[in-house]
Amino acid sequence: MVEIAECSWSSSVLCCIGSVTVLYYMLRWSWQCWHGFKVFVISEIWQTDLRTYGKWAVVTGATSGIGEAYAKELAKRGLDIVLISRSDDKLRHVAKEIESQYKRKTRVIQTDFTDGHPIYSAIVQQLEGLEIGILVNNVGMNYMGVLANFLDAPDTEQRITQVINCNILSITQMSRLILPGLVERGKGLIINISSEAASQPQPMLTVYSATKIFVTYFSRCLNAEYRSRGITIQCVAPFMVSTNMTHNLPVNPLIKSAASFARDALNTVGYTTFTSGCITHALQHIALCIFFPGWLRLSSFSVQRMAQFARSVEPQIKKRMAETNNKKD
Repeated sequence: MVEIAECSWSSSVLCCIGSVTVLYYMLRWSWQCWHGFKVFVISEIWQTDLRTYGKWAVVTGATSGIGEAYAKELAKRGLDIVLISRSDDKLRHVAKEIESQYKRKTRVIQTDFTDGHPIYSAIVQQLEGLEIGILVNNVGMNYMGVLANFLDAPDTEQRITQVINCNILSITQMSRLILPGLVERGKGLIINISSEAASQPQPMLTVYSATKIFVTYFSRCLNAEYRSRGITIQCVAPFMVSTNMTHNLPVNPLIKSAASFARDALNTVGYTTFTSGCITHALQHIALCIFFPGWLRLSSFSVQRMAQFARSVEPQIKKRMAETNNKKD
């Protein structure tokens, strides 16, 4: 009888634990579904009026890819745009397109973010007097154009400094320049572009992955510090977008065009401060976390397979890069 009582008690405890566990995961799953519905569906219907943040938006890396798409989408939604990038000709070309298509004012600032600290004093002078409500820290660069080991980059010492200046120093210094004005007015938005490569440690994208996790942590911490003052810092971590960095991969259900991604990502403003930017990238993120977790990415088996994949696609990437360069010429 004692044994039966003990067995019954143990079964009751296990049943209770199991019920609580099931309830926890059901509530968690339900909340995630509601959050996703709100961020990616409701946001399409009721979009935040971005003009309430201020008159001007500043976009770094604004002459191609996601940066250019953000600049044009912000102009379409009624903001004047400050374009910052390193090519003066491309800056003026994008500025002319924005002025003619969307009838918004533009300013251009030519600078190279890989040059490091000295460039920021000149930037702050050229931004003086503008009512800046939005900053998009988009500028960024990869360590290599393909998957590669840390020491495989040509001129490794210089390349490390360039990537850190572009991916890390730019976001901190630009935030330092813009944030005081937002705090003074008690309203503002900073959008920092991170990457899916920051969601887990990613060998063969080592420097890029590491710099992008800085962007994610910096953004989320800064948002916690300044949200009580009316400032929103949103971190956007896209998966594959068809840009120069991804060698202009063909657009398909998994790979977004830059224009489509910027439109979807801006819709999420006011609904979340950390996002993949669009529903297809969010679903890919969930799938990767389940089927390709961090321990597997870091395994020797995975690194070897990635190296084989990099060698197999290298001819296609070189061909695509050559085609892109020919179009530029």
